[in-house]
Amino acid sequence: MTTATPVREAARDEPVAPPGARRWTRWWPGAVLLALIAVPYSALPLPGLLDGPIGSAGSLQLLALCLVFGALATGYDLLLGRTGLLSFGHALYFAAGSYLTNAFMTEAGLPFVPSVVLGLLSGTALAALLGSVSLRVSGIAFSMVTLAFAQAGSLLVERDPGGVTGGEEGRAIPADRLPSSLAGIGNTANLYWIALAYLVVTLAVVHWAVRSPTGRVWEGIKENERRVEVLGLRPYGFKLTAFVLAGALAAAGGVVHLLLTGGATPQTTTSDFTLSLLVMVVLGGSGSRWGPLLGGVVYTWADQRLGDLAGSGTVAGLPSVLRVPLSQPLFLLGTLFVVVVYVLPGGVARLPQRLRAARARSAGAAA
Repeated sequence: MTTATPVREAARDEPVAPPGARRWTRWWPGAVLLALIAVPYSALPLPGLLDGPIGSAGSLQLLALCLVFGALATGYDLLLGRTGLLSFGHALYFAAGSYLTNAFMTEAGLPFVPSVVLGLLSGTALAALLGSVSLRVSGIAFSMVTLAFAQAGSLLVERDPGGVTGGEEGRAIPADRLPSSLAGIGNTANLYWIALAYLVVTLAVVHWAVRSPTGRVWEGIKENERRVEVLGLRPYGFKLTAFVLAGALAAAGGVVHLLLTGGATPQTTTSDFTLSLLVMVVLGGSGSRWGPLLGGVVYTWADQRLGDLAGSGTVAGLPSVLRVPLSQPLFLLGTLFVVVVYVLPGGVARLPQRLRAARARSAGAAA
C-alpha cells in the first residue's frame, strides 16, 4: 500500500478558481519576488510603516527580520497546520542553529561555511533525536514534552557552561569571523537578500512537502490518525519526518538570524518565542499556503513598530488611563491579535475569500 492512500481531498486547502484567477495566482508570486529582490535599490519612503526609505539600512534590517520570521512560521505550520502537532519547543531548534553555528566559529575556530553546515546538521540531528522521543506520546502530553525540552535548552543557555553561550547577555560574533561581504552596516543589503533566499527556500520546501504523498498522509493524520493506522500506515514515521523537516528549517532560520543580529540571543531559546510563532500562524491562517508567512511578517513588523509607538511622545502626552496600557507593546500586540481572531476567523489569509463571499451575497441580495 502506498503513502498516497489517504483521502486526497484533505490536502486541498484552496478553493477552485476560474481560469483567469488561476493564471494570476500562478504568476503573482514571481512578480512579488522580483519586487522584493529590488527593495535595496529603492529610496521610496513609507511614513508610518518604516522609519526611513525602503533601501536604508534600518528599513532593510526590519524587512529582513520580517522575512525570516515569516519563513520560520511557515516551517512551524508543517507541525501545527499540516500534521496537527502542537509543539511548544520549536524555538529550541532555531536557537540551536544560531548558538551552534556561533560556537563552531568562535570556540572551535572553524571557517564560516563549515560552521554554517555543521550548525544546520547539528540542529537537524537534535530535532531528530528529541522528536523521536517526544512523538512517543500524543496530544497534550506531546506538547508538554516538547516544552520540557525547550525549557531545558533555555536553562542550559542561561547557565552558560564553559562561557560558550554568553548567558543572559548572549554571544556576539567577532566581525573578523565573518566574510567581509556580511559584516558591517554597509552590507545590510546582502543580509536582506540572504533572508529573502531563506524565505524562498522554505516556501519551496514546504510547498513540495505538502503536495507530496507524505504531505497527504500528514493531512490524514491531522484529520483522523486512527484512520491512517487502519489503512496500514505508521503515523509515527510520518510525524517524525514533519518534525525533523520543520526543525531543519528552523535551524536554518537561526543561522540567518545570527547573521542579521550579529550574535546569538537567549530570547530565542524561551517558550515565549515558540508562543510567538503560534500567534503568527494563527494570525495569518493555520494550514494555508501563505497565511503563516503573512502572520509572521505582520507580527514582526507590529512587534517592532508598536514598541516605537509605545515609547513615543504622542503616547506619553495622553491621560494615564490611556497612556499606561498603550505604553505596553505586548498589550497592543494582544489587542491586535484578539481583534483579528474575532473579525477574521481563519486568519488574514482568508480575507480575500471573505470579501468575495460578501460581494456574492451583496450581488444576490441586489438581484
